[in-house]
Amino acid sequence: QVQLVESGGGSVQSGGSLRLSCVASLTGYTEYPFNTYSLAWFRQAPGKEREGVAGILASGRTEYRSSVEGRFTISRDNAKSTMYLQMTSLRTEDTAVYYCAADTFSSRSFRAAPSFDYRGQGTQVTVSS
Repeated sequence: QVQLVESGGGSVQSGGSLRLSCVASLTGYTEYPFNTYSLAWFRQAPGKEREGVAGILASGRTEYRSSVEGRFTISRDNAKSTMYLQMTSLRTEDTAVYYCAADTFSSRSFRAAPSFDYRGQGTQVTVSS
């Protein structure tokens, strides 16, 4: 089993920055080590569908949805079983609950993040004007 715990959410003004972290705990029998997982962040705003935000494959390749490209940076530290999402130039439309996700398939697209094998409980990000 893999448990994911997010932290770092909060309230900021438009143009501000936040850094989200997601720590993975692998318990019991885990067939695949953390460094082989696809990792991603997705979000859900009130009244809207969940949407993938960014992803990082086991290879280290990153990908982003167009609306956050150039503003958000996803990274991973396999030694710490941790993933990050650095968010800058935040906009009011970035307000949402952000979830981290992990999948045992090493190259799964972030667009499928809401259906990844494992998902965290979420952390609220609120951006005010």
